[in-house]
Amino acid sequence: MSEGLYVQLLDLAAGAFLLAAVVVLWRRELAAIVRVFALQGVSLAVIAVLLGAHEERWDLIAIGVGIGLLRAGVLPYLMRRALAAPTADRVHREEVRETQPLVNVAASLLTAAMLTLLAYAVSRPLTELNPTPATRALPVGLAVVLIGFFVLVTRRRASAQVVSFLLLDNGITATAFLATSGVPLIVELGVSFDVLLAVLVLQILTTRMREAFGTTDIDDLRELHD
Repeated sequence: MSEGLYVQLLDLAAGAFLLAAVVVLWRRELAAIVRVFALQGVSLAVIAVLLGAHEERWDLIAIGVGIGLLRAGVLPYLMRRALAAPTADRVHREEVRETQPLVNVAASLLTAAMLTLLAYAVSRPLTELNPTPATRALPVGLAVVLIGFFVLVTRRRASAQVVSFLLLDNGITATAFLATSGVPLIVELGVSFDVLLAVLVLQILTTRMREAFGTTDIDDLRELHD
């Protein structure tokens, strides 16, 4: 792979990775958010595979393929199963859409732009220290981390917060790949299994909450506690 093609593909994958995080802020239907998360998993896998192909590291290519299977296949499948859990029709219609986020769409997109600028400002010393194509894309990973945390604290549905947690984890993974040109295979396997276990537990909890209380709205559950 030529250097020019590598840079173009890496920039394209990083751009798609960041765009997916912004689309999660824009969309309100939880099923659509899960689909966007799956596409982001594909972008993350492409970033890892490109880094492995450029550095001729087969272990990094294998990690990228594994990330694609887990974050673009297994995790979205588990989330779709949680959304399709049998409930009353009225409750189901309410639960498949984030109807009342704490921040509206316009303010959310403006915040995402500001967080992206902040990520570029914070990571500028690192990119200047080692100006490679991977480190130049490092601000994208940091921006997704910040956007994922913002989504996590502004969404009210438990299912949306699970996706936000995974969005945050994707940003951390991308930052690790771009900053260090990959992580050891055993480390990535351990992190992936931890994430998978966390999603399984959160899926069970979300389903049980919907069955017991008829909703997964955090504010409604807080009122029940009060």
